[in-house]
Amino acid sequence: MGNEASNGDALIMKKKISTKNAPEAIGPYSQGIETENLIFLSGQIPLDPDSMKLVEGDENQIRQVFKNIEALCQEVDLDLNHIVKLNVSLQDLSLFNLVNEVMKELFDEPFPARAALQVARLPLDSSIEVEAILAKTI
Repeated sequence: MGNEASNGDALIMKKKISTKNAPEAIGPYSQGIETENLIFLSGQIPLDPDSMKLVEGDENQIRQVFKNIEALCQEVDLDLNHIVKLNVSLQDLSLFNLVNEVMKELFDEPFPARAALQVARLPLDSSIEVEAILAKTI
């Protein structure tokens, strides 16, 4: 079946997004999936793509997550401002204001829609994980 899936009479196209400039998947999932109009990026944690180790420090972890997301955006010739929805998971909601400050630096208005949640634990005990949905045209 490859990049096509059948849904009744409709044919759904999906293409795997992959780049060495973002951490490789650490499980059975793709870094991202491209469809006709939208791109879905898997949750990114603050892994340095070269070492595959977590960066240290809360602000560094937040910035690394967005660097990883930006690398995936660039792989499909888009940028952070194509993101229409973010889901942010934090181990400690006290990082909420710092996430806001970093996002103000990285995104233009209108900012993407977003959910931010505190969770019990994240992969590799990172402090943040962010997943994104991008629109190909804005």
